[in-house]
Amino acid sequence: EVQLVESGGNLVQAGESLRLSCAASGFTFDDPAIGWFRQAPGKERELLSCISTSDGSTYYVDSVKGRLTISMDNAKKTVYLKMNSLKPEDTAVYYCAGRSREVCSWYVEAYEYWGQGTQVTVSS
Repeated sequence: EVQLVESGGNLVQAGESLRLSCAASGFTFDDPAIGWFRQAPGKERELLSCISTSDGSTYYVDSVKGRLTISMDNAKKTVYLKMNSLKPEDTAVYYCAGRSREVCSWYVEAYEYWGQGTQVTVSS
């Protein structure tokens, strides 16, 4: 079956950087779109960024544009999320998700597969 495994979450201080990884396996669709989401306590899950693995096209929500960079290593079947200038407001569980479509989507409901999540905590 499809598996998505996140790693890289940690406790960091405000202003520091972190890189999260999402290792994908088991997709029957050749080039799925992979998104990064986060969910803070008491809040809904929200999209941060997405990459179309077919051509490497990337998308970011305006609130994080400039601080986050999504990338992929096709040979390793891994998608990364580099986060700079972290703020306490970034504290959340971060998830990667996949869909059997080449085109990215901004909606949680569009993604079929989800990882287990990795905790990012930013202290002030």
